[in-house]
Amino acid sequence: MLRRIMAATTLAAALVACGGGGSDYDGGGPTGPTGPTGQNATVDATPQITFSPATVTIAAGRSVTFRFGSVPHNVFFDAASGAPADIPTPTTNASVTRTFNTAGTFTYDCHVHPGMSGTVIVQ
Repeated sequence: MLRRIMAATTLAAALVACGGGGSDYDGGGPTGPTGPTGQNATVDATPQITFSPATVTIAAGRSVTFRFGSVPHNVFFDAASGAPADIPTPTTNASVTRTFNTAGTFTYDCHVHPGMSGTVIVQ
């Protein structure tokens, strides 16, 4: 009986240690889209040449933090009124935050990696 309890305790500890969602960002924890409830969002520019998550939704006046790992990326917003400043310099191992004060849908691309794009929806 004691062996069963010890085995169950060990299994439970292992599950807790390995739980949670993963992230493609080298050096960061899990992220996900946030709703327009007043929360900020985080987008990882991944080594797999994607923005993760590809779409986030935030409230006007909130921010998105772009986390860059070991692969250089940049962020250029499509010409849209109310878009924040681009992140033009290829960036690695850093985070850059942009605040979105205007409601709308803002798409962005990485000019280092054609086809790498994402969307910020501001409500």
